[in-house]
Amino acid sequence: MGAALAERLLGAGFALLGYDVQRGKGDRLNIEEADSVLEVGRRCDRIVVAVFDDAQVEEVVAELLCAGRELSVICVSTCTPERIASLAARIRLVEAPISGTSAQVRAGEGVGLVAGETEAIDSMSDLLDAICPQRCVVGKAGAAARAKLAINLVLQLNRAALAEGLAFAERMGLSASESLQVMRNSAAYSAVMDSKGEKMVRGDYAPQSRLAQTLKDARLILEEAERQHQVLPLMRTNVALLSAAIAIAGAEADPAAIIEALRAP
Repeated sequence: MGAALAERLLGAGFALLGYDVQRGKGDRLNIEEADSVLEVGRRCDRIVVAVFDDAQVEEVVAELLCAGRELSVICVSTCTPERIASLAARIRLVEAPISGTSAQVRAGEGVGLVAGETEAIDSMSDLLDAICPQRCVVGKAGAAARAKLAINLVLQLNRAALAEGLAFAERMGLSASESLQVMRNSAAYSAVMDSKGEKMVRGDYAPQSRLAQTLKDARLILEEAERQHQVLPLMRTNVALLSAAIAIAGAEADPAAIIEALRAP
């Protein structure tokens, strides 16, 4: 996702300074690489944070605060609502998790869920225009995380349902490819058939996103549901399927690999 965001910003004419724990990524994108998060905080007034989880977001913000400067941050990571709201009280932060794969983000088709103070959002509007032309402002910091978790719940269950349907069709002796086309033309249609259907049929798990990230988000959903005293039986089943898929295809595989947990004998 970080590379897709960088490409969007470069395409909009922004000069970038980047930092990644895996050095050398900037060379592939032809952008300058910093030696640390602190260097980014010292040299840049506006910063986009795209990392794995809450803990990494908090670590990055702590390092940025050490720069001792007034900074503005866009955080696109999916976080626990309470933790991202707490960070917004410490630094000028716009919460902007994106619904969509890296391929969709590159194409400008990702949907940004934006939350924060109006002044902060307005000051970052040119960056947000580049990153996610399609976006919704949903409230104060924390609200975007809640919206993203609800969206991810539906998305992940649609993906699991498609995988189960295709695996069922195969087990009955039907062609998975032909079954996918029939499903697309039926009342069962969902957009996940277009984004993941062919990958499931072909067993193509080159990552557009990753099973590990999907499982992390699924667990965030369950944690938030527990706080809200909401029972999510389908999501619990989905978490078990994701864990099984990781055991079969690996944590770096595309989430389409969830079908392997259903194909297994």
